[in-house]
Amino acid sequence: MLTRSAAAKQINAIGVLDIGTSKTACIIVSAPERKGGGAWRREGVRILGFGCKPSRGLKAGVVIDHDGAEQAARSAVMQAEQMAGVTVDDIILAVTCGRLKSRTFAADTRIEGNPVDSTHIERLLTAGRRYAERDGGTLLHLNHLGYQLDDSTRTSNPLGMTGATLAANLHAITVDDAPLRSLLNVVERAGFNAVGAAPAPYASGLGSTNEEERRAGAVCIDMGAGATTLSIFSAGRLHTVDTVAVGGQHVTFDIARALSTPFDQAERIKTLYGTLAGAASEDQEMVAYTLVGEEEPSLHQTPKARIHGIVSNRVTDLLSHIAERIERSGAGHLAAHSVVLTGGGSLLPGLSTFAERILARPVRIAQLQPAAGLSPEWCTPVFSTAVGLAQIAFDPGAGIRRATGPAIVEGPSYLERVGQWLRKGF
Repeated sequence: MLTRSAAAKQINAIGVLDIGTSKTACIIVSAPERKGGGAWRREGVRILGFGCKPSRGLKAGVVIDHDGAEQAARSAVMQAEQMAGVTVDDIILAVTCGRLKSRTFAADTRIEGNPVDSTHIERLLTAGRRYAERDGGTLLHLNHLGYQLDDSTRTSNPLGMTGATLAANLHAITVDDAPLRSLLNVVERAGFNAVGAAPAPYASGLGSTNEEERRAGAVCIDMGAGATTLSIFSAGRLHTVDTVAVGGQHVTFDIARALSTPFDQAERIKTLYGTLAGAASEDQEMVAYTLVGEEEPSLHQTPKARIHGIVSNRVTDLLSHIAERIERSGAGHLAAHSVVLTGGGSLLPGLSTFAERILARPVRIAQLQPAAGLSPEWCTPVFSTAVGLAQIAFDPGAGIRRATGPAIVEGPSYLERVGQWLRKGF
């Protein structure tokens, strides 16, 4: 009889894990069937189980308490395993910590009039990986933005073409080594193998946008509890990511500080009365709360309009900061007409209209598309990173993006490469 762990290997199942500041989410996913040697299809991925537990021991994606983070990770995976009916050993992680750095650059190689083949492509990528890690960061993601033969011919798939020089425009994401080590250590202490990692902004962008939007150009803003991340897509490819260490919890902190009320009451006030859709009646409606440290708690009151002001001030500052990051990236023009808000913070009432005024772009709240095996309650912006990670768990082109046709690069998969990179340092 197969053990549940052996059964997971037999059906090629793996766990994806999003360890956030407020929640830890796990999805167990199985690889799509490939009949007759057919190409990998993202829509063939099946979700077997999912779990979600409150996070402990993280701040803005950085581990500050290994024991608490380990317990939350183990509990979330076990919950997913119980639903799936299998246990998993291997985990792929979403990474927010470690000052994610996104950069684009060019690499070139001589081909001396020979037809371009996979060895030329791999030579370019090897040079790109070395260049990306030249400042000591750990390479987390690498994708191409296009190729050029000699000085004129631009193409997305140069295989078989001839010329003297082949150049590639590459986009790399690196992360500081120590915070990544801490995150991987949490997974290993929980009893799992960290076989891969992906930038959380990339995963949440995939989970929150559709293929058509990514081709046309889209900005995805993931408003988490402890951090807000940014990803920009164009022509179906990832162009940049960024992270701001401000999230939904900071709205709660602002309410707690302004009212001198405990954090849990401030969170309740934000959940019940936090809104960006102002109304004239708010001046008259009152919100009750108690003060921190009162020996005999008594109810105090403040107008709903004051809560609205606290929330809108913080969100204005955050979105203004994000707008600056978009312009500073140099890629904002690639996605001038589409902004998607996701993450738990995106559920604030009135946010989309409010954000349109600050970002000067049309804005919508993410609506996750149901996947095979994913229950409706998980089709919410709160779980966009985990759902996006599940989509690419078995994608051999996730690190080097595929064109709409055949794979541009054959050879080791992205996960195998990430595993090799991580094992070098861990």
